[in-house]
Amino acid sequence: MGLRWRSALVLTSVIGVHRLAAQRTPGTMPSPPPPSAAAMDAHLRYLADDLLEGRGPGTRGGTLAAKYIAAQFEALGLEPAGPNGSFFQPVALVGMKPAPDFSWGANGQARTLTYGDDFVAWAETPDSAVRVSGAEVVFVGYGIQAPEWQWDDYRGLDARGKVLLMLVNDPGLQDSTIFLGRALTYYGRWTYKLEQGARMGAAAVILIHTTESATYPWSVVRGSWSVEQFKLDQAQSPSLALAGWVTEDAARTALTAGGLGLDSLIRAAGRRDFRPVHTGLTADIAVRSTVRHINSVNVVAKLPGADSVLGREAVLFTAHWDHKGIGPVVGGDSIYNGAEDNASGVAAMLAAAQALTGVRPRPKRTLVFVATTAEESGLLGSQSYTTQPVVPLARTAAVINLDVANVRGRTRDIAALGGERSSLGMVFRRAAAAEGLVATGDPDPTKGSFFRSDHFPLARAGVPGLSIEPGIDFVGRPGGWGREQNRRYNEERYHQPSDEYTSDFAYDGMVQQVRVAMRVALAVANAPSLPVWLPGAEFSRH
Repeated sequence: MGLRWRSALVLTSVIGVHRLAAQRTPGTMPSPPPPSAAAMDAHLRYLADDLLEGRGPGTRGGTLAAKYIAAQFEALGLEPAGPNGSFFQPVALVGMKPAPDFSWGANGQARTLTYGDDFVAWAETPDSAVRVSGAEVVFVGYGIQAPEWQWDDYRGLDARGKVLLMLVNDPGLQDSTIFLGRALTYYGRWTYKLEQGARMGAAAVILIHTTESATYPWSVVRGSWSVEQFKLDQAQSPSLALAGWVTEDAARTALTAGGLGLDSLIRAAGRRDFRPVHTGLTADIAVRSTVRHINSVNVVAKLPGADSVLGREAVLFTAHWDHKGIGPVVGGDSIYNGAEDNASGVAAMLAAAQALTGVRPRPKRTLVFVATTAEESGLLGSQSYTTQPVVPLARTAAVINLDVANVRGRTRDIAALGGERSSLGMVFRRAAAAEGLVATGDPDPTKGSFFRSDHFPLARAGVPGLSIEPGIDFVGRPGGWGREQNRRYNEERYHQPSDEYTSDFAYDGMVQQVRVAMRVALAVANAPSLPVWLPGAEFSRH
């Protein structure tokens, strides 16, 4: 299995490819039993309760969440899929609660930034104290090396020991004729930026935040990176010493002191002839961390397939149980409950599991249900799963992910991330049509959502995947209402204490979403052959 970054991240050669997909994945489309809206409400209400304190990995609330999900799997009659007959698959993590200091400047005139207001920073190594002192700050544009786009933001730079200042997103944000225009590629994700900076030997990567480029406001950055950060408890090489974000104003002020303009640097970064800019700034960044090594868990269960041969293969459901735990106080509240993100997805997966146990005849392939840990820290539970799968990845037909499910009501449409990449797209469209819904792709490709949830590590390892997303055309609501609700959630509740359970949640839309997910799962589970990646997709089973 492997991964190839290709220019055609969104495929447009549709007609012939879709005919091939239909031929290879005929499957069946049985009508699944109805999922229970009452059960979904009960699961969501419990998992988002203050009692669980935001479901942080390695916390009492996180343990309560994992044990609750395991108890639900057991009550449904699913078989444990973890080691030694357990529902728990160990995931070793190292947690680091950061306390950083940051000053930078030019010509000996350093300015100290205010943590939370001007910057966030964290250690990239599991050490109680990490420091980068007097390091040169180099602006590297978007921090991208992409040979297939003839793009190299590091051209001629020896980055060893440097602090790399860079933009999030990719150059398509400025020029629709390069990369994929405003549709974010993986090169635009902050995770790629840190990975590439480490490969270049840098000491640190500092990301410049703007709401447009990050696709979320500074409040999300502050809430996400001020809490305990987790990594898989294993050697990581190469690695940065530390990383962080600065606000646009903080970056602009520092660069101006060095005689540079942020706006002109951003414009230059959007051109293929960009070269790294030595800013004249030096930085002192120190991160003290409370470090702890913990054993978290994915919660894993299976419904064995009925076919003696195909039963050795699996269709995988994923939904992450974790959220941000207890963090900075906002409006008098410090519990980041994660009701929509992602108590809703776990509730949806449990409802799907409940309904699928009643399917007769039983699906031919095995259905595996995985509630993952530490998604919020970089998809760590899903990444760990790829190294210890319940069913080998070569025999895992597909992954169906549920993350932030629909709690706003019935829709006329439904979306899926990843449908343009594999033959699962055809299966999804048939499933949506069977429910009377219009199938759509990513409702907002500028966010790069395909790279931001638990199906992605599995796709990267070669398993075709979909993340089933809510529609935006709501029954009984005016046009544009769905998009406005998404905007408000992204700005007002995402990764904030205000993402809480409310009695206004409506589950008829989640029922639609779960029914489509079940139809996809059953079609794949009963198909004679495995789904395939479409020509030009950046993933492969080989």
